[in-house]
Amino acid sequence: MSINASNIRLADIQKARERISQAVHRTPVAPSSALSKMAGTPIFLKLESQQLTGSFKVRGATNAVLNLNEAERARGVVGVSTGNHGRGLAYAASQAGIRCIICMSELVPQNKIDGIRAHGAQVRIVGNSQDDAQEEVDRLVNGDGMIMLPPFDHFDIITGQGTLGLELLEQMPELGTVMIPVSGGGLISGVAAALKARKPDIKVIGVSMERGAAMHKSLEAGKPVMVEEVATLADSLGGGIGLDNEFTFRMVRELVDEFVLVSEQEIAEAIRHAYWYERLILEGSGSVGIAALLAGKVANEAPLAIIASGGNIDMELHHRIICGENVDVTQR
Repeated sequence: MSINASNIRLADIQKARERISQAVHRTPVAPSSALSKMAGTPIFLKLESQQLTGSFKVRGATNAVLNLNEAERARGVVGVSTGNHGRGLAYAASQAGIRCIICMSELVPQNKIDGIRAHGAQVRIVGNSQDDAQEEVDRLVNGDGMIMLPPFDHFDIITGQGTLGLELLEQMPELGTVMIPVSGGGLISGVAAALKARKPDIKVIGVSMERGAAMHKSLEAGKPVMVEEVATLADSLGGGIGLDNEFTFRMVRELVDEFVLVSEQEIAEAIRHAYWYERLILEGSGSVGIAALLAGKVANEAPLAIIASGGNIDMELHHRIICGENVDVTQR
């Protein structure tokens, strides 16, 4: 499997790493004694939940913002988001001193809206899906001349996320399998490209929720398709991949070895496990890898790393989940 078909090379990811090296954290890799005991093989967690802004998204957003020229910076940036990209982009824009607007749907939790506003960005709530919010982004691009930096299907976003793969392999040279959350595919595309360029035999497993997994449905269909966006505990994994997807659909199809879906109950169990056994606060999207492992949906192949991609969960919801409540997200 070659990343050249998607026009993203290892050298591009290495350049992104140099560009953002002083702007983002190098996050730790932690062994999980509880998961290792359960699986009977060494399991490690890559803690992007401890990244700036609470998720990996700041890597790609920072890379994209730093790669803008002066004329583009003067126009300001705009993006659509289910929460974490918006927070990362708002942070990167604030550090660069440029205007930022984030467009979101009504499905986005309030805590993620508040997190974006805390970095000085303007938030616009439009409709019931990312596709609805994207219409406002398009208006701001076409009417006001702003620069769109999307959450996943963008060269600089993907190469920025790919820096996580370079970092992980340095921390775990023995890495054999990695489990990565999947929404639009920016994270898994970048990380898989970096890992397989360095170590082609690494197994890459994508994990998403059963409710509204757009990339999975698109892979089944053999092309990008529209998928209804619905409420889920893994809210950061919602939204479509874009019918005119340029990079990530092809990269996921070429570079990902296996795709697993997890239920809402399994996600809740993973959030509980992360808190009670790993002493971690993870959002639903950041816990789907743990969910797949706990549910026995992946082979216990060692050494295995799970990317805990984010920790930006509403704390009231988190409290309800870890206390054992059967949370119905459709009633939130």
